[in-house]
Amino acid sequence: MTLGGLFDLENKERRIAELDENMSMPNFWNDQQAAQVVISEANTLKEIVNEFKELVDIQENLEMTLELLREEPDEELQEELSLEMKEFSSQLSDYELQMLLSEPYDKNNAILELHPGAGGTESQDWGSMLLRMYTRWGEKRGFKVETLDYLPGDEAGIKSVTLGFKGHNAYGYLKAEKGVHRLVRISPFDSSGRRHTSFVSCEVMPEFNDEIEIEIRTEDLRIDTYRASGAGGQHINTTDSAVRITHIPTNAIVTCQQERSQIKNREKAMKLLKAKLYQLKIEEKEAQMLEIRGDQKEIGWGSQIRSYVFHPYSMVKDHRTNAESGNVQGVMDGDIDLFINSFLRSKMN
Repeated sequence: MTLGGLFDLENKERRIAELDENMSMPNFWNDQQAAQVVISEANTLKEIVNEFKELVDIQENLEMTLELLREEPDEELQEELSLEMKEFSSQLSDYELQMLLSEPYDKNNAILELHPGAGGTESQDWGSMLLRMYTRWGEKRGFKVETLDYLPGDEAGIKSVTLGFKGHNAYGYLKAEKGVHRLVRISPFDSSGRRHTSFVSCEVMPEFNDEIEIEIRTEDLRIDTYRASGAGGQHINTTDSAVRITHIPTNAIVTCQQERSQIKNREKAMKLLKAKLYQLKIEEKEAQMLEIRGDQKEIGWGSQIRSYVFHPYSMVKDHRTNAESGNVQGVMDGDIDLFINSFLRSKMN
């Protein structure tokens, strides 16, 4: 068991020293936004280095215990060592995955959108179940989860929802969830007790501040305001504070109703639009590469990434990696790291 090669400790510590020196400069706080970016990078690197050093200490202690057992076997100590090694292996696996999240913007906050497909109340209810699943996953991970926009269903569930996940590597993890999620169950909305199949599309984008340059012309925008409403239809306020922005050339639409202020909602909606336009550029480049290589990629509701089967058996299966779980309730309570980690590792092999 070794920690060598996970990352260059010397380079990380050198970068931390550079950032600390930058923060000590007299003019550091002149640009508040730039200062926050530097502080965030420094704090993240310090956490990574501290966790690495902690893992090294644990490894050294385990190796010392192993040497003691070789010299003087002890059954109780052997059992204790086995348990500690399993825990260490799990910690090491999680840490290795964090180090592998090195693609552009993996470290960024994430924006997640859920859009139920055809099927009315049944699909909208499935959307609300996924909303709960992702919210619980984010909270367990220690991310701050915000509802940026919420459009309730006519009878139950949601017509659409936009969530913000704030925390290190939020986008790196959640990008694994982009795609169509399929539910098979006996519908509680069908008086005949028939089995229904529902679909919800999940879109995931990184949140940007000033990391990228995307030209957005004012004349290309249509901006509408409307009255905000939350879950259950209750009004957040009585003014037209919610904002919807349509980017006419691409027909990309973003909405935000999180804040009471129309100005703040507009600012956040522009950030969402920036992320969506960036994502469209990435998808365009990927489509071009697929065409050059001659690859075929199925598009539409048939291309679901994961199936959640409640009936006639209980199983959640990811169709990209074949990772599966029979603990459907656990998955719906936010235990989806199995699928996220399997997908990320498959992309890195």
